[in-house]
Amino acid sequence: MHKLSVSQLVDGLRNGDFSSVELTQCFVNRMQKFNDLNAFITELGERAILQATNADKLIKEKKHRPLTGIPIAHKDIFCMYGVKTSCGSKMLDNFYAPYDATVVEKLDQAGCVTIGRTNMDEFAMGSSNESSYYGPVKNPWNTDCVPGGSSGGSAAAVAARIAPLATGTDTGGSIRQPAALCGVTGLKPTYGRVSRYGLIAYASSLDQGGPFGKSAEDCAYMLQAMAGFDEKDSTSLDKAVPDYTQLLNSTLKGKVIGVPEEYFSEGLSAEVKSVIEGAIKWYEQQGCEIKNISLPNTNLAIPAYYVIAPAECSSNLSRLDGVRYGYRCEDPKDLRDLYDRSRSEAFGDEVKRRIMIGTYALSAGYYDAYYLKAQQIRRLISEDFKKAFEHVDVILGPTTPEPAFKIGEKTADPVTMYLSDIYTISINLAGLPAMSVPCGFSDSLPVGMQLIGNYFEEDNLLNFAHQYQMDTDWHKKTPEGFE
Repeated sequence: MHKLSVSQLVDGLRNGDFSSVELTQCFVNRMQKFNDLNAFITELGERAILQATNADKLIKEKKHRPLTGIPIAHKDIFCMYGVKTSCGSKMLDNFYAPYDATVVEKLDQAGCVTIGRTNMDEFAMGSSNESSYYGPVKNPWNTDCVPGGSSGGSAAAVAARIAPLATGTDTGGSIRQPAALCGVTGLKPTYGRVSRYGLIAYASSLDQGGPFGKSAEDCAYMLQAMAGFDEKDSTSLDKAVPDYTQLLNSTLKGKVIGVPEEYFSEGLSAEVKSVIEGAIKWYEQQGCEIKNISLPNTNLAIPAYYVIAPAECSSNLSRLDGVRYGYRCEDPKDLRDLYDRSRSEAFGDEVKRRIMIGTYALSAGYYDAYYLKAQQIRRLISEDFKKAFEHVDVILGPTTPEPAFKIGEKTADPVTMYLSDIYTISINLAGLPAMSVPCGFSDSLPVGMQLIGNYFEEDNLLNFAHQYQMDTDWHKKTPEGFE
């Protein structure tokens, strides 16, 4: 059952080929069997079986919803009532959410069965899933390698066939980058398409929840349930949600694909470049026009991001002070000591680094020089994309400059680690939708191609990806030992 697509699982449940309890038990067993991947912070096997029992009852009574009975894993950044929501941090190791995030609520309403909470970089800050308080997640394709981050646990869980679907969040590539490194499909929707209510904030103007699945079709099922306006989220946009599952089979003939020259310059692995060029040729054979384009401000994306995101993180994490909830140091001498020791003892090095950078950038005398300038660059990057989409339907390039690297290889050099997101960050700065799709291998490790769309054109991206996956089988490959 773990090899089936979401549509096959839905049909199997409706036809009585297997029950949700049987299906859920299959994935719970795999979660326990492969726990050495460290993909999960919290396992919810008993709770999941109770949910599955109720799902079977709804299916029998013909009261089921689109995803009733389908197992799912949630990134441990989405609040979930009565369940530990840690954000991969010692700071929230004892925090049990008093409410559900809208994404969790919507997927519950769609009938999903939650099997566990996935590991992640602490407060979503990282590109390798090595900054988690609970230890690094291992890549199922090579357990000596990272799965990417910050949503590495979700990507690894789907890649290892421990969960058919998983949620993630993407602030600068944190869905797409781990999807690429783990050989699964991951989609970052347009900013505002999916509610951020109950998503513990890292950088509020950049964070966006989205789906992981084996395929674009799987992601379409999940996005259908996740998307939509939420009055509890001031950044949520009141825009009609199309039926993504019904828009997967449009013809690609005559479509124009933009290929940015900046994404194929120095720094891109020769093998990754070759794999991506193979995917471009496939689209050309389907009748697509390939158009060379330029996104001239791409090189400014990383410096702009690493001013804006830390500034917002500095503000968002100021609430975690040891007073109201979360970690509190022992025997504080006074209020200042409580603040100082609670935060210094509970936050990891990467989180501290970004808080310090952000606080500095927002401080008196430096705001105009750093934060304001970064926001101006952000506008220039958005304008680059706006001009490009006047001439192309989608933009295609690599998701990452290289395949998965070894655990510990880049931890001593944060700047080198930051460059892992060089092709993904600008999309978050612009607020555009984008997805990573498996398209080959380099040194026996997966390679992902990135498809970037215009605002609210997730349906177009899913169509491009689905047509590619109908004719290729990269997304069906399973890591050795996890078949």
